[in-house]
Amino acid sequence: MTAAAQRRGFNDAVTRFWGFAAPAYNLPVLQQWVYRPAHDEVVGQLRAHSSARIADIACGTGILADRIERELHPEQVYGVDMSDGMLKAARARSTGVQWLRGPAEQLPFDDGALDAVVTTSAFHFFDQPAALAEFRRVLSSGGLAAVSTLSARQPLLQGPATSRWKPAHHPSAAEMRRLFEDAGFTVAEQHRVRRPLLTRAISDVITVGIKS
Repeated sequence: MTAAAQRRGFNDAVTRFWGFAAPAYNLPVLQQWVYRPAHDEVVGQLRAHSSARIADIACGTGILADRIERELHPEQVYGVDMSDGMLKAARARSTGVQWLRGPAEQLPFDDGALDAVVTTSAFHFFDQPAALAEFRRVLSSGGLAAVSTLSARQPLLQGPATSRWKPAHHPSAAEMRRLFEDAGFTVAEQHRVRRPLLTRAISDVITVGIKS
């Protein structure tokens, strides 16, 4: 089996799982303690950038995209996901966001159509170089890409990206920087997601790039 076929099979399995798990994903305790810190970081970046056209990739049940629409009031907000179950929940959450189905590596937008692309807690499932190249394609000049992803504090704990036993890859902070730069972004900021003590064991990094 080719690497591409392995990844397609893995992505299909992930999509089916999240379609089934969408109700559990909405649990308030899970959102508050696990997902909200990264969402806070992304919203702060978007507010500072004054982005008008924003897409949340792998949006899940739409919690972050809905929050962006309600708090920042941009011109357009899109939520993109591969899971029909997640998108069904997202559409029930908000009519102010445009919900679209598609993979991170083939986004349903024209070249330069967006001012910002964000994704949280999903980048490890993507074909990472392809996704970042796609993010850059759909961004206008000066556009922002903000990616929050799980990333071990010790590089020795990272599995190799090429490991056939680990199709979900959690890149190190240094690797994230290289991925952004290789895709043609200027890295504007990178730091550990700020978390309360109870969830500090979750090790995630936010990397912010600007399209020159």
